Amino acid sequence: MEKADLETYQVQMSQVEIALSTDPANAELLSLRSELQELIELTEAAIAQAEAASSSKAESSRKAASSVPSKTWSAGDECLAKYSADGGYYPARITSVGGSADNRVYSIVFKGYNTTELVKSAEIKALPANYASIAPSSSNKRKLTKAEEEEREKKKKKNEKKLEVKAAKAKEQNNKQATWQKFAKKSEKKGVHIAGTAGTSIFKTPDNPLGKVGVTGSGKGMTEVISRGKHKFAPGEDTNQ
Repeated sequence: MEKADLETYQVQMSQVEIALSTDPANAELLSLRSELQELIELTEAAIAQAEAASSSKAESSRKAASSVPSKTWSAGDECLAKYSADGGYYPARITSVGGSADNRVYSIVFKGYNTTELVKSAEIKALPANYASIAPSSSNKRKLTKAEEEEREKKKKKNEKKLEVKAAKAKEQNNKQATWQKFAKKSEKKGVHIAGTAGTSIFKTPDNPLGKVGVTGSGKGMTEVISRGKHKFAPGEDTNQ
């Protein structure tokens, strides 16, 4: 906030200086310049003090971090990762590791979701020791993004459509089967026997292996069985033909 104020004061000061160049004896402009100069000096001092405090805090944090060895994460590790949408930490799995040795970048996927995000080492935490025994609850589940909700709804409708198509096909098949059975029963009442409707086959063969083969109800006679004997060669016949 102080930096934005400082920029505003400096712009105002430049405008006052321009006005004074055309009217250097203007008492109101001279008073305004004096006030702006004082504001600029006070703001610069506040900014310098804030930067010094921030630098001291960062140095303390760096020393504290360097004294504790950081965990080395690898692909496949389970962890708690920061979700960019709300800043919360949720159960996730590391899928790949990239970046340099000093600035690792991890690709993670949240458990129960297909969303992949890139996070830094500072945005990954170890799972609690008793995590496996903790029952899942809404507190450790992040909210779906709008895109994820739309994708889930799309898949839901797609699956419902598949089920409707399967049900329609099954109904159609059942209707065809019922129509055929009805036709067969009517035919039997009229004395017309339809092969295959009473557990019989349209192909019929006798028990004798030398019997004739035919199709019942075809209106054609049975096929004659042709016996094959040994070929007798005539004198002078060329066997190589």
